[in-house]
Amino acid sequence: MKFSEAWLREWVSPALETQALADAITMAGLEVDAVEPVAAVFHGVVVATVTAKSSHPDADKLNVCQVDDGSGAPVQVVCGAPNVDVGQRVPFARVGAVLPDDFKIKRAKLRGVESCGMICSASELGLEEGRSEGIYVLPSDAPTGQDFRAWLGLDDHTIEVDLTPNRGDCLSLRGIAREVGSVTGAKVSEPTVSTVVARNNAQFPVSVRDGEGCPRYLGRVIRDVDVTAKTPLWMRERLRRSGIRSIDPAVDVTNYVMLELGQPMHAFDLDSLEGGIEVRRAVAGERLTLLDGQEVALDDATLVIADRNGPLAIAGVMGGESTGVTPRTRHLFLEAAFFSPLAVAGKARDFGLHTDASHRFERGVDPDITRTAMERATELMCAIVGGAPGPITEVRNPATLPHRGSVELRRDRLTSCLGVRLADEEIQRIFRSLGMTSSVSGQTWHVQVPGWRFDVSIEEDLIEELARIHGYNRLPATQPEARLELAADDEATQPLRRLRRHMVSRGYQEAVTYSFVSPELQSLIVPGGVSPVLANPISSDMSVMRHSLLPGLIKALTHNLNRQQQRVRLFETGLVFQGPLEDLTQTPMFGGLICGPRSAEGWSVSREGVDFFDLKGDLESLMTMSGCLEEWRFVSASHPALHPGRSARLERNGVPVGWLGALHPHIRSQLDIKPDVYVFEVEQAALTRGVIPKFKPLSRHPEVRRDLAFLVEESVGVTPLVEAIRAQAGEWLTRWQLFDVYQGAGVEEGTKSIALGLTWQHPSRTLNDEEINQLIADVVQAAQARFGARLRS
Repeated sequence: MKFSEAWLREWVSPALETQALADAITMAGLEVDAVEPVAAVFHGVVVATVTAKSSHPDADKLNVCQVDDGSGAPVQVVCGAPNVDVGQRVPFARVGAVLPDDFKIKRAKLRGVESCGMICSASELGLEEGRSEGIYVLPSDAPTGQDFRAWLGLDDHTIEVDLTPNRGDCLSLRGIAREVGSVTGAKVSEPTVSTVVARNNAQFPVSVRDGEGCPRYLGRVIRDVDVTAKTPLWMRERLRRSGIRSIDPAVDVTNYVMLELGQPMHAFDLDSLEGGIEVRRAVAGERLTLLDGQEVALDDATLVIADRNGPLAIAGVMGGESTGVTPRTRHLFLEAAFFSPLAVAGKARDFGLHTDASHRFERGVDPDITRTAMERATELMCAIVGGAPGPITEVRNPATLPHRGSVELRRDRLTSCLGVRLADEEIQRIFRSLGMTSSVSGQTWHVQVPGWRFDVSIEEDLIEELARIHGYNRLPATQPEARLELAADDEATQPLRRLRRHMVSRGYQEAVTYSFVSPELQSLIVPGGVSPVLANPISSDMSVMRHSLLPGLIKALTHNLNRQQQRVRLFETGLVFQGPLEDLTQTPMFGGLICGPRSAEGWSVSREGVDFFDLKGDLESLMTMSGCLEEWRFVSASHPALHPGRSARLERNGVPVGWLGALHPHIRSQLDIKPDVYVFEVEQAALTRGVIPKFKPLSRHPEVRRDLAFLVEESVGVTPLVEAIRAQAGEWLTRWQLFDVYQGAGVEEGTKSIALGLTWQHPSRTLNDEEINQLIADVVQAAQARFGARLRS
């Protein structure tokens, strides 16, 4: 919201300098983004009258003018503007004046004719962006000889406030003034809005078929207007200082009332309307050409203003081109309505628009200001373009109009939250300044919320209002008091932060991706996966909740690869969402991926790429942190997103908890990913669940190690073989180590050699050879019986 300080001070004028006023607005919770002068610095410019004009003797495009600048003697000036004429009031820079950018005015001769000053354009005075087409022509009542800067009030500032979406009531001078009055205690003086007496009986029929989307609609006919009249300079200046360009009186008046009172309005060309106004939902397939020339296709969820021929405007967003006011317009139909925020929310964005009207209606407009705005706009319109207004036509649906009820506020709750006891008089003053009426019953206030405060509905909202108006800086700093007990520390659970740090220590970087992803990418990674679809997505490629962490990580990977980052190691923790909304499961997961060379670039390392076992090793290091590595299994299995034969299902105690493997070549081809990519995803609960360490005394007796090399079929995995050996190796087996897997010369084709080191140690005595030999025999027999294994000679 941008507005002029001088305009605001007509409503409320506290005894504060400009910056102090901006600070007060910020402390009220309305952040001031910028305070800027409304015009560049210049001086020596006065209002002058052009008294004579003749052609330059030696230049076709120059005129020699005589101007009266109030000094008592005519001043000659050469002017090249095409629109200069006798009788005009103009801004005139005298000799010695300094214009913006330190441009100094001096006596000069132009093609041999002396010129003593300069008649200025708006752009030369810094009042208009770009280059003006001619001089700045002032109203005929501008006082000759008066300082132009003072006459136009250019020693003013534009204040821009960044409002949060819940404060739609402050998208007007009325709302800002109310806040300033509340914070500073200054009196707020609203302009008097008189009821305009109808001068004829002209009415245009209005019907509302969607009373929920449009609970209140007002229309008024104004006949015999002259829209070619010029908008008064004071109104054009206020619009300019609020960041709105002047267009024509009909548009300017509706914009002015919107800025002043917060009620968006629209003016139709009455002669272009047929049958009557109808507020309804669009019929799917109907089309409308908007004022900006864009043609849009409407759907049945769009609220429109229509007549017998079809849609005229998108309600609360923008009017149509065919019924807009033009210089040929002779009769107007003014519209002022209250549209439900839910009926308007998101509609402008659906059509690639963002208008001042939609910005306000989406946040909520005061439903009680509609008639006042209509009277104000009628008064201003008739003063500028003339015309005879008819009576106001109103359609109202009280059942769907917003009703701001009473909210209770308890004294003890207020004191507890603020840490200070506010006086009853202060509380009543604040409520009154905010337009709220209150009554007291014991230690409870019953506060009636005004129609413009859509954001106040519970007790905490009232406490916030009292705190910000009283002043956050005036609230005492108090220490909270509470009986605190130390939280139980579950030593068997690994903190997630420790797992994160561990991954960072292994060269990974943590990624934080969106919880909503592209449905196409998700179906590619998790075919058939069901997750909630967003009703109002940020964009079409972020329209479903993620069923897995992998789509977000893969998107981050492609982002890095496209920027020449070839060695990528990423991990992420977060929720995944599985199932329809009514039966949703949210599971915390831990995912990651690696891609590119195994080691960072350097003269002493090779550029060999990562493989399955690099990622498996990183994952095993995570599993080791729980102290239960023996509970984990890598089971060969197929996953639609992983390369067949290079993937494994992760199990803990026989329960599936995740996946590991190479990204499927088809998916890499679809995403244009050239190098191999290895990914994993595991349930966080499985990784964080551990055991409490228990002390076990060290044996003082020697350990015995035996190395065994088994010849087995090529298809036999190491894990089942080791499990069979451990089952027969006895309780004194302390560790085992796989130290060789061999295929080649000396080993039959279709078989492989698996070499294991087995270590035994007794806690209280030395094991003898007979015991060890018997254990080895049992191990060999078990391996032979189950896998057909035989010792390699």
